[in-house]
Amino acid sequence: MSDHIKIRQGGADDVPAVLALFDGAVEWLVSQGRTGQWGTRPWSQNPKAVALVEKYLTTGEPWIAEIDGEVVGTVTLTDGPGGDIIPAADEPERYIHLLAADHRRFAGRGVGRALLAHAVEETRRQGVRLLRVDCYRGEDRALVRYYESNGFTATEPFTGPDGSWPGQVLAQRV
Repeated sequence: MSDHIKIRQGGADDVPAVLALFDGAVEWLVSQGRTGQWGTRPWSQNPKAVALVEKYLTTGEPWIAEIDGEVVGTVTLTDGPGGDIIPAADEPERYIHLLAADHRRFAGRGVGRALLAHAVEETRRQGVRLLRVDCYRGEDRALVRYYESNGFTATEPFTGPDGSWPGQVLAQRV
């Protein structure tokens, strides 16, 4: 198997593959004892998660990473965070949603980094200077450090709607 990562535009037809990526991510997190981020239930069995994936893949700008024709990762860009918890920026921005990679079979191949680099390039190509993302900041802040290692800077922390899900907004100037 080659390590050449191809990134292509995604769409509604990719919903099952993206749900499978998130199911795998939940399984991987559970195997690591990290259930605070997404719990233990596969996304494909959670109607809210399915609706979220369908929404972003049909209204956002989804990108799909493939190795040898196999879906190994995804990211979606939109014009803002959406929802009521995180305010939109006071300037044009691109916002990262649904970043996931197949950790079980493709760990260490740079899939997530390639998708983030693609998000930076797309943001720059579109003439936008601000790229933001939010993520889970609980347990050991591993995901926050991951984004920081990819050029993002932590800005404001937040908590989910029930007050128990610790999150972090990060930003990168492109």
